[in-house]
This record gives sequence, structure tokens and C-alpha cells, in this order.
Amino acid sequence: MSTTMLPTTPPSNPRQRWVGLAVLVVAVTLVAVDATVLSLAIPSISETLRPSGTQLLWIGDAYSFVLAGLLVSMGALSDRIGRRKLLLTGSAAFGVASLLAAYAPGPGWLILARALLGVAGATIMPATLSLIRVLFPDARERATAIGVWGAGAAAGAALGPVVGGVLLEHFWWGSVFLLNIPVVVVLLVLGGWLLPESKDPDPGRWDVTSVLLSMAGVIGVVYAVKEAAAHGLLRWDVPLTAVLGAAALTVFVRRQLRLTTPLLDVRLFTDRRFTAAVLASLTALVGLSGVVFVMSQYLQLVRGYEPLRAGLAELPAFAGAVAGGLLTARLARRAGVRAALTGGLLAMGTGLGMLGWVSEDSTYLLVAVAFLIVGTAEGVVYALSADMALGAAPAEKSGAASAVSETAYELGTALGIALVGSVVGAVYAGALVVPAGTDAATAAQAGESLGGAVEAAGHLPAQLGGPLLAGANGAFVQGLNLAALLGAGLLLASAGLIWVLLRGAAASRRGEDGQRPEHRGAAVGEGSAPAPAEVRPAA
Repeated sequence: MSTTMLPTTPPSNPRQRWVGLAVLVVAVTLVAVDATVLSLAIPSISETLRPSGTQLLWIGDAYSFVLAGLLVSMGALSDRIGRRKLLLTGSAAFGVASLLAAYAPGPGWLILARALLGVAGATIMPATLSLIRVLFPDARERATAIGVWGAGAAAGAALGPVVGGVLLEHFWWGSVFLLNIPVVVVLLVLGGWLLPESKDPDPGRWDVTSVLLSMAGVIGVVYAVKEAAAHGLLRWDVPLTAVLGAAALTVFVRRQLRLTTPLLDVRLFTDRRFTAAVLASLTALVGLSGVVFVMSQYLQLVRGYEPLRAGLAELPAFAGAVAGGLLTARLARRAGVRAALTGGLLAMGTGLGMLGWVSEDSTYLLVAVAFLIVGTAEGVVYALSADMALGAAPAEKSGAASAVSETAYELGTALGIALVGSVVGAVYAGALVVPAGTDAATAAQAGESLGGAVEAAGHLPAQLGGPLLAGANGAFVQGLNLAALLGAGLLLASAGLIWVLLRGAAASRRGEDGQRPEHRGAAVGEGSAPAPAEVRPAA
């Protein structure tokens, strides 16, 4: 194809820009769906491929580990070789890896396929957000576009379990991966037609040592957090990987400060807007992922919902996130960025705190309202923080800045599951009362988790199984209540910190007219649209 047939500038036709945005939303939705679609297929995979316990964990975690570890590196790479090129290349690779996963002959092949999906996903996510900056040079339009993009990410996470449940009702587990193929085809055709190419005109060298340090650091920290949530801090590999990951990140930061053309300009964090955006994204995802993790168990094990029904019961959170993302730009223009972002975190804390009063027989309405508040607020916080992070960075470095925002998303998810899971597990173990007459092995199984108690109760006589199950449910709900209140406190404290950070940022960026930057018509406080990165035809 000749370069004259490729889009080389942002489309001047508004309709074409918004259709281009739809392509990017399809891409981010694809990645988000794949992060959650596998959850309901695990029992079927266990029965068919018969993986070991360790292999099963890696089937579930390989995608998120590799995705989190490569986001910063792939974001920087997109600035160098072209965001459109990397997006389309990653989409094609996503389709190939999906085929490999669907027809994996054994657990090892499935783990490999999930890791390759993570690599491909890491090329897609930051490219989608940085291309929005090219498509929408006007700050006001871009704020609305990022809200739509955030809504698509939330919708994808919501649709994963629902779509997976529907497919598994009629097909084998591999169908959850084959669903990606037609989406990838549409993405390649429309993306090649509608999306402009852009890159950093003076990118410098892509430092491989920085890539390895970044990947080792992020994967080490995420692995330690997830393993601590699942198995506690006593396992030798948890503190070891945490220390090694933190050390790698420390060396990474020092190296970036010395390099002439760093993989990631860590000086971005001296901008209070950028720091506030990343911190808000991190803490918001801690709250949301923690809620989903604990409430999924509550709905299925305490309330007795089937997996598909439990997934549908959680939809208010994600429907709210979609609505919040779509309303973000309007809310920021009317209330100001500072008020919108801190208000979103306060609302999330309030919704999460409501779950501190959930009981075993609470009406679903209470749960649904709490889900809706948390989800809507998260949609606002996530879209607004992504817009702020993108606006704080130079246009030519938008890929790397977008990747930092997405890495905060992944770390927040891991931390939320770890922190909430640890609190619930500790309270559960301390509050569980095992009925007298229960043998030691069964008592130990019940003490490990609520799932273990449910399984153990099913093998006991009714006079022992009933009280054991009732005690386990009560102990779990106690842990849920405490974790919800602690999570609410974290979000409220984060709101206060964000308020202080943005006050300083606003004061330092007053224009000559003395007007506060967040009220100049842009959701990220930009008075005028920044010049987009150099736009070039794809190589």
C-alpha cells in the first residue's frame, strides 16, 4: 500500500474523528474483556487440561503479570516507532495468541498463550490513549473522548464474566478466546483506514536495560502483592520478590535520571497534576478491585448465587463506571478538575463504606446501590486521571505517560485484591468457630477460606455442617465489613491528599489572566490545545 493511502494527519471531519475513537474504544474493550473473561472458565479448563495447582495460578496470572510489566516499555516504544503501527501490530498478535489459547493442547501451551496475550495487550493499551491526543488536539473534545475511552475499559471489564458465562453455557472453554478473532479483524480493517500515525520526531535510543529493569520491577511487585493476598507473607518467595522488584524499580528510576533520552521521564512526577492523576487512579482501582474480589465471593458463597447470576449482580458497579466515564468532561467543566477528582474519591469512599453494614441476609438493593455509587465514582476518577496524566506530559511522550496511567491501573488492581483479601482472610481465620466434634483435618480446611468451609460442610453430617457453614459465613461477612470500612478510609484520605496536591498545582499554573487553570475550558486544566506529536505516514 502506498503511503498516500494512509492517514497522515488528524481527520478534519469531526465524524471521522469520533469513528476513529470508536476503533480505539473497541481496542481497549478487547484488552479489558480478556482480563476478566477467563474467571468463569477455570473449572472447565481444570477438568479438560488437568493443570497442577501452580499451573492453574499461572494460567490466571500470566496475562496480568506480563501486561503490567511491559506497559511502560511498550508505551515508550510506541513513541519511537509509531503509535498506530504498534497498535495494529499488537492487535494482529492478539488475534494469533487468542487462537493459540483457544486450541492449547496442554496447560503449558495455555500459559504461554496467556503471556503472549499480555505482550500484545501491553502494545494496545497505551497506544489507544496516546492516539486520542492526536485525534483530538482540542482539550475540551479530548476530555470527552477520554471519558468515552474510560467507559469502554469499564464496560469491557464488566462484560468479561457475563460474556464468558453465556459462551460457556453453549460452547467449550476455548470459545472465550475465539470471540477475540472477529473483533481483531474489525480493529485491523478500521484502524488501518481511520487512525493517523504519530511518533516522537526525536525519540532517541530505546534502552533495553531500562526495559528489563522496568519489567522485572513491576512484575516482582505485582507478583509479591498477589501471592501475599493468596498465601500470606510467610512464604519465602513473597518478601524475596518484593525486595527484588523494589530494588529493580529503584535502579530503573536512577537510570532514567542519568539517560539523555530516558525510557520514561520520571521527572513527570514533579508535576503535581501528573502525580495526583497517578495516585488517584491507583487508589480508585484499589477500592474497586477490592470490592469486586470480596463481593464476588460474598454473592456466590454466602448468598448462593450461580456464577453467571453473580456476574449480573455486579453489573451496577460497571454500568455506573460507564456512566461516570461519559459524564466526566461535563462534570469537570462545571465543577473544576480539583472538585471533580476529589469528589469522585469521596463518593467511592462513601459507597465502599456502605458495604461495612452488609450482612448475610441484607437486601440486594443495598448491595446494588453501593455498587452503583462506587462504579460511577470510579468511572469519573479513572477517566479524569487518565486525561490529567496525558495532558501533563509533552505530546511527543504521550505513549510513555499513558503507560504510567495504565500501570497504576494494574498495580491498583493487584493491591486492592491483596489488601482486601488479607484483611478478610485474617478476620475470617480469627472469627471462625468450628463446631465441637469436627475432626482436625476438616477444621483446618474450613479455616483456610470460606470456599474451603463450604466444601468441608458438604461432607459433614447436617448437625455439624450447618453450624460450620453458618459460622464461616458470619466470619467472612465480619471480614468484609472491616475491609470495606478500611478501604473507605483509604479513599477518603486519598481525596484529602489529592485536594492538597491540586491546590498547589493550580496556584503554580495561573495564567496571565489570573484564572484558575481547571476553569479554562479543558478537563485537565489546559488553556489551549497542545501541539500534537509529529504525524507521519506509517513505515
